Amino acid sequence: MMQEIGQSDEGDYPFSVVIPAYNEELSIAATVEDLQETLAGAGCQYEIIIVNDGSTDKTGEILRNSSNIRLIEHRRNLGYGAALKTGIRHAKYPLIVITDGDRTYPNHYIPHLVSLAKTADMVVGARIGDNVTYPTIRKIPKWFLVRFAEWVAKSSIPDLNSGLRVFRKVTVQRFLNILPDNFSFTTTITIALLTNYYTVYYHPIDYHARIGKSKIKPIRDTLRFIQIILRTGVYFAPMRVFLPVAGLFFIGFLITLFQDIFIRQDLTERTLILLVASTQLGMFALLADMMDKRNGM
Repeated sequence: MMQEIGQSDEGDYPFSVVIPAYNEELSIAATVEDLQETLAGAGCQYEIIIVNDGSTDKTGEILRNSSNIRLIEHRRNLGYGAALKTGIRHAKYPLIVITDGDRTYPNHYIPHLVSLAKTADMVVGARIGDNVTYPTIRKIPKWFLVRFAEWVAKSSIPDLNSGLRVFRKVTVQRFLNILPDNFSFTTTITIALLTNYYTVYYHPIDYHARIGKSKIKPIRDTLRFIQIILRTGVYFAPMRVFLPVAGLFFIGFLITLFQDIFIRQDLTERTLILLVASTQLGMFALLADMMDKRNGM
């Protein structure tokens, strides 16, 4: 499904950098300055769009005094994903780069990631480099989430929700209506592209400790990630989600049927319920898969 950008030289790929910003007064000015210096030094054709997502500190004031950026402001905080969607809709170039304003991501990788996008539908800066600072409390639930996402997508996922990535605007626009307004935006777009057979390339990057307070709440956002992966899996790969559950019910049916025949010598309601449940789930999975293939998203 990869679409060509249209230019022949790496330096000719114009792109829009979209940065969501919420209460980033401690880092946003340095982020913009470093980004402009890096991209100008690499001879890139670009624009920087910063979406001030209802910040209550001095972020808006700092950005309004910044030059060579396009500033879009939300009157209230709508969420990380909502800010990205606003920036993507206003982007003028065919390639979109997203990154954060807290200096956690090494933005000097951006020109190289953009050059890799000529052979991939999405390029992800995977936080598996030599210098990665990542809170331990987030590693454990993330490991289980990544394994489940890989099961749904039938693909290896080195980094499920990296916030530094490059993708085509026309591609992501196909999925904007199902992408969430919170931090699960990146998780959802990863699964959406993989389950629809887009080409996703992962490039190792470093990851630094953020400046300022993290907006992530481990318990709440882990539960959200689980919900998002389940929803996205049901939407794009219903057979992978429902058939294993139907299979468990059917195994339970066989076990209780064996007990009914050889031990109780009577057909019990539990056996019938398990049979009906496994049959209904299996039929629902097949129907959902047919609808997904018919819609052709």
